[in-house]
Amino acid sequence: MTPEKLPLCTLLVTPARAVDMSLRDWETVIVQARKSKLLGLLHHVLSISGHAHHVPERVWNHLASAAQLVAEQHLSLGHEIRQILDALKSVDGRIVVLKGGAYVLRGLAAGHGRTFSDIDILVPREKLGEVEARLMVDGWVSQHRDAYDQRYYRQWMHEIPPMSHIRRGTTLDIHHALTPLTSRIRADSSAMLAAAEPLSSDNRLMTLSPQDMVLHSATHLFLESEFHSGLRDLFDLYSLVTEFRSRDACFDQKLLARAAGVGLTRPVFLAFRYLHRILALDIPTHTASELQRVAPNPLHLKVLDTLFTRALSPPHESAMDALTPVSLFLLYLRGHWLRMPIHLLVVHLSRKAVMKLTKKTDNDDESETAR
Repeated sequence: MTPEKLPLCTLLVTPARAVDMSLRDWETVIVQARKSKLLGLLHHVLSISGHAHHVPERVWNHLASAAQLVAEQHLSLGHEIRQILDALKSVDGRIVVLKGGAYVLRGLAAGHGRTFSDIDILVPREKLGEVEARLMVDGWVSQHRDAYDQRYYRQWMHEIPPMSHIRRGTTLDIHHALTPLTSRIRADSSAMLAAAEPLSSDNRLMTLSPQDMVLHSATHLFLESEFHSGLRDLFDLYSLVTEFRSRDACFDQKLLARAAGVGLTRPVFLAFRYLHRILALDIPTHTASELQRVAPNPLHLKVLDTLFTRALSPPHESAMDALTPVSLFLLYLRGHWLRMPIHLLVVHLSRKAVMKLTKKTDNDDESETAR
């Protein structure tokens, strides 16, 4: 994709470009940001960069509205976390907040402008039954009642079916691992859980370590089968890597060593590749040399480049070309193939196809892989 097709990415990485933008440029940026769930981040970037005054008033109204929604969601997050902790007060074990919720609670740059539709937590697998039972007593119910869906989650995936609160309507995803149990790429979730770091606000509440936070974000993105939030997730990675590098000059080396230790070298390779190709993240020579050791063969890599450069663009016609639908379909198949052995995959996709043809609701949310 050319920079002309990705003005949103250009502006988020280089906010000084706001000076030269026409109203038509802004129109494209706003629709791309809305579709990519990046309006809140765009508001934040322009505000702190000192370029907000270059934004036309009618455009700024969209950004200000998004910022208000972000503020409300972040306030609600704190309330929901307190409710969850209270419901699980009798459970002895680690409760690790993942992804967007973790970024906000840690006060990380990746949390600025970040919105989310649910809360993700990770608990020890041996505590899963107790956690689910305590939450049910507190008013949380499973969103998936179908027997197949229940078996799909509980036997094959890394999480139980999502739960929602009967009064507050909040959605909670409870993970016992960071990759599906049947996945061809398997994270050492026990090691990553053991390295989780407590939040100062409440020692019962934790987040993954900096290296593991990046690895989990990369794994979630590059084991994905649907990419409605792909660009948003890539910007999560960009913010995380940039901030952690600023704190630790050896962060890249530690990250790559950790990736090898927990079995996630391929996702971190792909993360750095597309952070560089799409968002122009600097890759130091030593890091590039280490990544080259785990690179796919050139033909495989060329295919992945064709697919991911399209999937990680804004999901809007202004950023699409003739190969975008094909790329998204092939990545849909790839994501399922990575997470399921062939005998399960054939049954699963056949069932989805039949249900789609008969216009029944699958309620299958397996696309939220490796949160």
